[in-house]
Amino acid sequence: MMTTTTSAKYTVMSFLKCLNEEEFEDARKYTDDDLKFEGVLGLRNGAEDYFNDMNKMKLKYHLLKTFADGTDVCVLYDVLMGGISIFACGWYQVEHHKITSIKVVFDPRPLLHLQNGN
Repeated sequence: MMTTTTSAKYTVMSFLKCLNEEEFEDARKYTDDDLKFEGVLGLRNGAEDYFNDMNKMKLKYHLLKTFADGTDVCVLYDVLMGGISIFACGWYQVEHHKITSIKVVFDPRPLLHLQNGN
């Protein structure tokens, strides 16, 4: 069955809901084994590496706006990281109802200040 704009958006929203609820095994069902993650603070190749980090970080997403175009889904959200809420944008690519790529951009300065004790 072909991935449509509606099903791509559903896949991403379901994935984020599972992450928020710390249901990592269920979230994993929405990702491809070869998931590529690219973020401000690093890269992850493969769903296993990605979920190992997610299980440790337990990020929380407050969804603000979602846009879908074909099998690309863009989500604007506030992400709670290390007790700090940071505005971010995630670009999710979906193929065959599985997320194959995630690119996330945000301003990391609040996290860097936290790490430096400022």
